Amino acid sequence: MYQYTSTDKKIVTERADQFQGQVTRRVSGSVKELEFKPLRLQNGLYMQLHAYMLRVNVPYGLLNSKQLRMNAHIARTYDKGYAHFTTRQNIQYNWPELDDVPKILKDLASVEMHAIQSSGNCIRNTTSDPFAGVARDEIEDPRPYGELIRQWSTFHPEFAYLPRKFKIAVTGTPDFDRAAVRVHDIGVRLVKNDKGELGCEIMAGGGLGRTPVVGKVLRDWLPREDMLTYLDAILRVYNTIGRRDNKYKARIKITINETGVDKFRAMVDEEFELMRDEGTKLTQAELDRVSKQFVAPTYKKLASSDSALTKFKLSKERDFGHWVTNNVIAHKVDGYSAAVISLKTKDTPPGDVSDTQLDKIADIADKYSFGEAVVTHAQNLVLPNVETEQLPALYAELKEWDLAEGNYNLVTDTICCPGLDFCALANARSIPVALEISERFADLDYQEDIGELNLKISGCINACGHHHVGHIGILGIDRRGKEAYQLMLGGSPSDDASLAQIIGPALAPDKIVDALETVLKTYLGLRTAPEERFLDCYRRVGATPFKEAVYADN
Repeated sequence: MYQYTSTDKKIVTERADQFQGQVTRRVSGSVKELEFKPLRLQNGLYMQLHAYMLRVNVPYGLLNSKQLRMNAHIARTYDKGYAHFTTRQNIQYNWPELDDVPKILKDLASVEMHAIQSSGNCIRNTTSDPFAGVARDEIEDPRPYGELIRQWSTFHPEFAYLPRKFKIAVTGTPDFDRAAVRVHDIGVRLVKNDKGELGCEIMAGGGLGRTPVVGKVLRDWLPREDMLTYLDAILRVYNTIGRRDNKYKARIKITINETGVDKFRAMVDEEFELMRDEGTKLTQAELDRVSKQFVAPTYKKLASSDSALTKFKLSKERDFGHWVTNNVIAHKVDGYSAAVISLKTKDTPPGDVSDTQLDKIADIADKYSFGEAVVTHAQNLVLPNVETEQLPALYAELKEWDLAEGNYNLVTDTICCPGLDFCALANARSIPVALEISERFADLDYQEDIGELNLKISGCINACGHHHVGHIGILGIDRRGKEAYQLMLGGSPSDDASLAQIIGPALAPDKIVDALETVLKTYLGLRTAPEERFLDCYRRVGATPFKEAVYADN
């Protein structure tokens, strides 16, 4: 993973010291909240419903064991004993005291982490495929490109005050998108042209929130040395013509829609041609400088994992068999696997992990995965480099710490925002719905019968739970002063990106999980074969049979 230079270390340490002075003035009253707000947002500090919330960047989701232990220390010392992993591959702390935030930032700086630009109208944390570097289907590791984007965008003077927040995702897989690049402000996909040359497909204008949009392709192939220049051109055009009069109309997706994608592309191309010689071209030396910090670990020469995985899946210990079947992913190196640590149990809000669990995960990462773990978009963690023969021992340790749920990509692997329990913007609670779903559908045999299912819950239209791109999405709304939930079907964040559609009137809190169960029973009755996924079945038959089943008695 990328290692900070002495300059990097100096910047984040000095930033923490500067914020200490700003906090001192705020506490003394010499700086008022209106003046303090832009200062705290520049350091990732929000005011939530009950307390401050600190959002910590995790570029492309990659953490080493030292960083995991530091975040355990922060959760234990400055919060209520837990950390929360988000759909942006970040970490959030929901209960820090204002006086303690500079101390937290100094602790983070000591392990090469920070919260700079994790909020505000700037370029946010760059995200990527959680299986980057080990996936069999990637043509090149996207993390060095994500790191180059991070270095280019951090403190970029022209983009410190954009019309609205800006999010970029990068993937290295040509056929299966695990980074949701089509629903980001900019999506970058590494691709090869007809000559076999590596380049980038560039998409722009995707996003969720109150106006969900699937991004448009601006360039289907761009030489990789031009990536930063072209991104710069997109940002310059957006910064120039993006609306600032209405924050609900300020995202680049609205700008492209109002301008027209062809005209916007032409404006970007014109800016790109003017900038080509300005010095942002990626040289091979610069690519090599960053790429050499993402070299693969020293793998052992091992036999293929296929026979061992087959044996483990058929284990007499059924929970272990479920876990291997669902949570273990094929690795590009013989004898190794990637293992997903699910942070979704019936007793814990999705994405939450305790300080003691974080310490244990750090120990496990050192023991089984070269000291690294990766945050996923689905609020889980991945151990990317596990010897396949070590999976039984790994599972046993995870089980001891309530980290061995075998539900990855199943119905109880629910994405969920903090909702009205924490967020001042929310209209309804999300966490109780997610926990009820975990309880209702706990049986793993039943979950496996249902098969692959992306279920996403948001407590308001801002869509932090990505409900628009769930195979099934649940949106909390305010219906005449009471919480209610809209049920949405048919979304996808992947290559076949689509937006879920509301199937009928909002449902009361005590009806929404029953409605979900009705949808799933209807699907099981409609599918043509066990292999037909829920999403494929929905696309084949449409919304009508699901709507009729859910609202039959209403």
